[in-house]
Amino acid sequence: METMKPKSALSNRSKKLAKTFQKVMSLRSATKLASNNGICMLNSHLKVKEDLFTDQNKKPHQGNNKNRAIMEALIARLFAGVTTIKAAYAELQMAQHPYNNESIQAADQAVVDELRAISELKRRFLKRDLDLSPQVTIMLAEIQEQQSLMKTYEITIKRLEAEVDFKDNNISSLKKHLDECVSFNKSLEKKLNSSGSLSLFDNLTLSSLSPSHFVHFLHHSLRSVRSFSKIMIAEMESAHWDLEAAVKFIHPNAVFNKPTHQTFAFESFVCITMFEGFNYPNFNVQEDKNLHNQGAENLYFDKFKRLKSLNPKQYLTHNPNSSFSKFLKSKYLQVVHAKMECSFFGNLNQRKVVNSGGYPDSTFFISFAEMAKRVWALHCLALSFQDDDVTVFQIKKNSRFSEVYMESVTEESVSPSAGESSDSSSGELRVGFTVVPGFKIGIFEVAIVHLVSRVGMLQVLC
Repeated sequence: METMKPKSALSNRSKKLAKTFQKVMSLRSATKLASNNGICMLNSHLKVKEDLFTDQNKKPHQGNNKNRAIMEALIARLFAGVTTIKAAYAELQMAQHPYNNESIQAADQAVVDELRAISELKRRFLKRDLDLSPQVTIMLAEIQEQQSLMKTYEITIKRLEAEVDFKDNNISSLKKHLDECVSFNKSLEKKLNSSGSLSLFDNLTLSSLSPSHFVHFLHHSLRSVRSFSKIMIAEMESAHWDLEAAVKFIHPNAVFNKPTHQTFAFESFVCITMFEGFNYPNFNVQEDKNLHNQGAENLYFDKFKRLKSLNPKQYLTHNPNSSFSKFLKSKYLQVVHAKMECSFFGNLNQRKVVNSGGYPDSTFFISFAEMAKRVWALHCLALSFQDDDVTVFQIKKNSRFSEVYMESVTEESVSPSAGESSDSSSGELRVGFTVVPGFKIGIFEVAIVHLVSRVGMLQVLC
């Protein structure tokens, strides 16, 4: 059985509905008034355009569609105008650096013209005087926008090209400065290694030859060894070699106090290879073994005098089949492995030239040839001593370090410190490896080892 509601409840519900309806009517009136104050200006304009462009003979939804198309065309035209102003402003900025008066005036005029066009469009819109075709307007707006974007891209490309040119000029300037610095350094190095330091040998005779002359020229030879070692390390770094792995290959168990001390391992490798066979005439070249007989000292001394200040390229050009040419070729193939050369230069062209008896013009080979010439000249000087054989030797690893006969290349104190190899029981320093070998001359073995080894016996203390 359905329960009947009291009449008082129905009347209350009717009153609530009436109040709600009154509120809704008040809200619509407030909206119309607000539109007159510009708060709902866009809606008001849309209503104006609906009245303006709606055909009274057509249905209302058809007028709305046409009005929407006109508004889309209007917005497209506005966006195209903004893009045009942006492109003109970019051109104006571009014309400032470097200053171009004509371009500045043209860009400024383009901005003014487009602002006037937009202002005119606004005026016609507010006066309900728009007379445009939506399709044509949208198409023209797209064309204008694309042209403006293309212009902006062209300006951006020009700006980037200008930056590239500026950086290229900086690079060229820095390269020129680098070349000047390299030339200056080479000139200094040339002065250090010039024949002026060999003036001691200008008037030297065989009878006045002494061990001090050998020590002096040994210094001269070692400078070229260090110079070539630096170039070789620089090429390794440029080729992205793992220098630590290369050092372990040369001296597997070597330990260094500082990373910079690893360079001595490469210097040791070059010295070991270059001085191998130093005890034998012509570095044990078979066809020249019979030259070291009675009176051969004069021959070797003459070779030394002729080679000490000579340009290696000139000598090799005029004496392609000489003993020095064979020595140079042999040592280059030993020091510079084929894989090493390919890694450095990307090919084996230098190796082919050397094998054929030629002389590559690279800085790398020129430095090697200069080093080889000095070692060969030192060898000739050693064979010039009458009745005194000059022999080369190395100190074995872990031998007791002697301050009398040895010198540390680390230029550090010879007292034991953290990281250095020492005898755990006695605390004595031990030899890590030989960098430059020592030399003994004839019967003056002990005295000469003392004299030469203080200079020539260089040891890394690890």
